[in-house]
Amino acid sequence: MKLEKDFYLNEDVVQVAKDLLGKYLCTKIDGKLTCGIITETEAYEGEIDKASHAFGNRRTNRTEIMFADGGVSYVYLCYGIHHLFNIVTNFKDTPHAVLIRAIKPVEGIPTILKRRNITTDKKPEIYVQDDKKNKLAGGPGTVSQALGIKTIHTGLDLTGNVIWIEDRGLKIPKKNITAGPRVGVDYAGDHAQWPYRFIANL
Repeated sequence: MKLEKDFYLNEDVVQVAKDLLGKYLCTKIDGKLTCGIITETEAYEGEIDKASHAFGNRRTNRTEIMFADGGVSYVYLCYGIHHLFNIVTNFKDTPHAVLIRAIKPVEGIPTILKRRNITTDKKPEIYVQDDKKNKLAGGPGTVSQALGIKTIHTGLDLTGNVIWIEDRGLKIPKKNITAGPRVGVDYAGDHAQWPYRFIANL
């Protein structure tokens, strides 16, 4: 079942980041359907969060979409190379967001392999099973590359038919979820240590 708008209009971005674990992130780009189970997320708490692009209610051409009602995409370019996919949450003018850091590919794997420039003699499904270190989509940059997401997709309605998230009934036990500090945000000082990164052990 595709997640509806209400899921994203949640004032607790940390809870949303946890709730996204086990959901299916799907795209239909260039006519190709690809999906993966969300296994790692990071929460960003907007105005009060020094790690957030919108800290102090900073509004720029890039961050303006973060101030929209939840349920739209925020995609930005990191180091001029990686397209990072975020989900805007909460209500208008509260710039919360969740970064999708990793997925486990489950649909459209041949397309994902091609996008990731990976060649293999194994059947696609076998490759995924053997990919213990998740080279396919184990980081935020590779997630977007695997699913075909680019900065042109920022601002998309996540209840639409290009990028969306589904609940297929997969529940991750609390004991299988670990929390820790976020990655690559040393500039945020003490806020870098907030336990806003969540990893699901499937």
